[in-house]
Amino acid sequence: MNPKTLNYKMPAEWETHERTFLSWPVRESMCFPNDYERVCLGYAGFIEAIADFEPVTVLVNPNEQNFVNTFVNQSRFQFEQFVLPHNDSWLRDNGPTFVQDTQGNLAGINWHFNAWGEKYQPWDLDDKVAHVLLDDLQVRRFDAPLVMEGGSFHVDGEGTLLTTEQCLLNANRNPAMNRDQIEQSLQEYLNISKVIWLKNGLSGDETDGHVDNIACFAAPGKVLIQCCDDPEDDNYLITKENIARLEKAVDAQGRRLEIIRIPQPPARFYQGTRLTLSYLNFYFVNNGIILPVFGGNADKTDRQAASILAEMFPDRTIRTVDGMAIIREGGNVHCSTQQMPKTKEAGEVKS
Repeated sequence: MNPKTLNYKMPAEWETHERTFLSWPVRESMCFPNDYERVCLGYAGFIEAIADFEPVTVLVNPNEQNFVNTFVNQSRFQFEQFVLPHNDSWLRDNGPTFVQDTQGNLAGINWHFNAWGEKYQPWDLDDKVAHVLLDDLQVRRFDAPLVMEGGSFHVDGEGTLLTTEQCLLNANRNPAMNRDQIEQSLQEYLNISKVIWLKNGLSGDETDGHVDNIACFAAPGKVLIQCCDDPEDDNYLITKENIARLEKAVDAQGRRLEIIRIPQPPARFYQGTRLTLSYLNFYFVNNGIILPVFGGNADKTDRQAASILAEMFPDRTIRTVDGMAIIREGGNVHCSTQQMPKTKEAGEVKS
C-alpha cells in the first residue's frame, strides 16, 4: 500500500506545523571546516528565530548535547535535542517528508538518499535518518523506491508539485527511471496529480538545481520566483526559461499561475565558485516567515525581498536571519529545516 491509496498527502509548507526539525552541523562533512563556529552560530540563529514561532527539535550526534547548549540556550526557547547519528546537516534533503490522511493522522516518507548524486562520502548515516526518526517517533513509515531530496520539490497542497528537470531527471539520482516513472512515484507517495517541470536551478547550485532555491508556491495558484534582469548573468536565461514555462502551465485544479518575481541578490563568489544566494530559500513557520538576507551590496535587494513577502503575507511576521552564515556550505534555512504538520495524533518527541 502506498500513501495515495490510503488517502495520505503532503500538506503545503504554510499549513500549521507541530514543530520544526533540524540537524546540527558536522565539522567532518563540511566543505570549509574552518568555518565551523560561524556555521554553528548560523544554525543557532535559525533555531532561535524559528523557536519564537513553534517548537524546534534538533538532531544531534551522540555526546554533542552539551556542545550544542553552548550555542543555544535550551531554557529560553521552544527547543529540544534528539540524539540521532548523522553525517551532515541538510535535513530537508535526507529527513522524512511528512504526509497526512483525511483524518489528520501523520505518516512519513522515507526516500533513498545518495548525497546529491553520490557527490560526498560518507552518507550511510544520513540515508538512515528518516527511517530511524520516524520509527522513534512511532510515526507510520512509507519506504519510497526512489532517490529524492526534500529540497528538490514543492507542493501546493492541492495536487500540484513544482520541481526541476536538472535535478529529478539527472542520471545520478534514478538512472533506471524515466520522467513518466518518476511522476508516477511522486503521485503515489505525495498524492499529487500534476507536476510542473522547470528546466534548471540557479547557477552554482551544487544540488543539481533544487527548486527551493529558485521558485516556490506562495499559495495555490501563486508561484514566487527569484528573477534576474542582467543578460550577462548566468541566471538570466535560466530564470527566463523557467518563467516562460510557468506562464504556460496550469496547476492540478486547472488554474493558470500568478507569478510573483523577487529580484535576486547581487552575485557573490568564494574561491572562484558562485554562492547560491537565494531569498526563495525562506521557510514558512506558524504565523511567520524566516527569510535569509545577505547584507553588504545586497542591502537593497534584501529590503525588496522582505517588502514583497510582507505585502504577500500581511498576517505573517517576516523574521530575517543571516543568510551568509552557512551559504559557503551550499544551502540556507529552508535546506536546513523539515516541518512536521500539526496533527491530532502527532508522535511524542523523545529527548
